[in-house]
Amino acid sequence: MNAYVLIKMAPDPVEELEISNDGKSLDSEFLRYKCGDPDEHAIEQALLLKEKYGGKVTVVAIDAPEVDDVLFTALAKGVDRAVKILKDQTKLGSIATASLLASFFKSGNAEITPDTLIMPGSQAIDDVEGETSAYLAEFLGLPYIGVVSGVSIIDGKARVIKEFRSGIRGEYEVDLPAVVGVQSAEKPPRYVPVAKVRAVMKTAKIETVDLPEPEKEKALEIERMYKPEVAGRAQIIEGSTQEIAAKLAEIFAERGII
Repeated sequence: MNAYVLIKMAPDPVEELEISNDGKSLDSEFLRYKCGDPDEHAIEQALLLKEKYGGKVTVVAIDAPEVDDVLFTALAKGVDRAVKILKDQTKLGSIATASLLASFFKSGNAEITPDTLIMPGSQAIDDVEGETSAYLAEFLGLPYIGVVSGVSIIDGKARVIKEFRSGIRGEYEVDLPAVVGVQSAEKPPRYVPVAKVRAVMKTAKIETVDLPEPEKEKALEIERMYKPEVAGRAQIIEGSTQEIAAKLAEIFAERGII
């Protein structure tokens, strides 16, 4: 198996987000970036497949704050190769990101073999619909299936579990090579001690690749960003179950809901 995990750094939603002076973007001066949870699961799923079927796992990322720490951590977990594309990922939209990643696979820095599985995370906080993975599959001319929570390899095909709304899950087979957007791995992402990561930093190397700038994508233009307004309209209803139910019914009737 020849697995490529594509990771993306995104603003940490735990941090306080501020709008920059132009009113159209986030203030990047104090932003902290982290690897998205689906991407962490994609790394784990690739390692599980390697342990079960053998092969090689390569993790690829476009340059962004804190990305080196994530790549070294992946190497400490057991990834065979870590590659950083020397472009600013924070300046790229979904289509440009997919175009740049597609050029990486076409540049000779990666080999798409009959047993290749390309595994990006299914989404990110700034790519909620997971469109980057679908665009990448289109640019590479490969089949794509997303929101996957389990992968196995059977007779040269990938058998995947795809999640739907309301807890529904479906099992599909897809011919290799293919792009599979991972939502969650079969097991939680493994923990690696900080000491092991620091040891890997001294012995391992992150490969760097420089590629041409992707074409500027045609996208909707942001005119202005707003922070949520504090409205103070919350109402706390206290009392017994019957009293709360009666009060709710009264509120609904007053507002014409019932």
